[in-house]
Amino acid sequence: MSSPSDSTSAHTPTSPAESPAAPTTLAPYTFPTQKLKFHLTQEGKTPLVLVACGSFSPITFLHLRMFEMASDFVRFNTDFEVCAGYLSPVSDAYKKVGLAPGQHRVNMCSRAVEQSTWLMVDPFETVNCDRDGQPKYVPTAQVLRHFDHEINTVLGGIEGVDGVKRKARIALLAGADLVMSMGEPGLWSPADLNVILGQYGAFIVERSGTDVDEALASLRQYESNIWVISQVIQNDISSTKVRLFLKKDLSVRYLIPDPVVEYIDQHRLFQGDGKEAPAPDEQSKPATPQPAKS
Repeated sequence: MSSPSDSTSAHTPTSPAESPAAPTTLAPYTFPTQKLKFHLTQEGKTPLVLVACGSFSPITFLHLRMFEMASDFVRFNTDFEVCAGYLSPVSDAYKKVGLAPGQHRVNMCSRAVEQSTWLMVDPFETVNCDRDGQPKYVPTAQVLRHFDHEINTVLGGIEGVDGVKRKARIALLAGADLVMSMGEPGLWSPADLNVILGQYGAFIVERSGTDVDEALASLRQYESNIWVISQVIQNDISSTKVRLFLKKDLSVRYLIPDPVVEYIDQHRLFQGDGKEAPAPDEQSKPATPQPAKS
């Protein structure tokens, strides 16, 4: 990975206000690059940046393992070289059951990846707001465009071993349940699917109880841009199960990273009454979010 001296570029990352993807924000924002590998180490490779969009309420070891599994898969099965992995927590406008305030989710994710040499948290989705200052839902296609803009337009791409900068491939990292939802008629916008799977692509981690082949059958036009990663060691830890444990006052240690356990305790998140402690300066949320993360 890049050394601290390599983690900043001559280019200054744009704020969402300067990016076509986000006209206004709830808070100051800078695109995180401190762990981004700016220089490839292998000849003939294409730089790859993995992006996982999700609630992360709270983040679990499975979320983190997905990145490690993807990194191993990429090394042994593709012509890519992973340059960074990003977690992108959804906006509060998503209004999913059990969704803690965005600032808390960003903080939990940040604590979970503190020891990682290549994983970062991008608060882009959580700081987006509309002209009235309300949290704004950000479709996944728009999130990927945001990463493309920041890394390939603002930073100018990733430098190869020959010293020439080349465009990084931005790809979605997700569980099999997400790709299954993509195959359901009417749930995802065809235009968004063309961007996510046609323009960028996705690395999909198999999960127990999901039929990936069935899901891919309806996405055949994108099969060259979808990579399926087998989960050799089954792990069914989910944020939903963790929240259930917490509401029953059961221990969640060793299900989620210790710094996240401590953060949840400190801020009294996911308590039995279902009310989460508000994040500092949290804005009110819109009443009706978009129905699906697309």
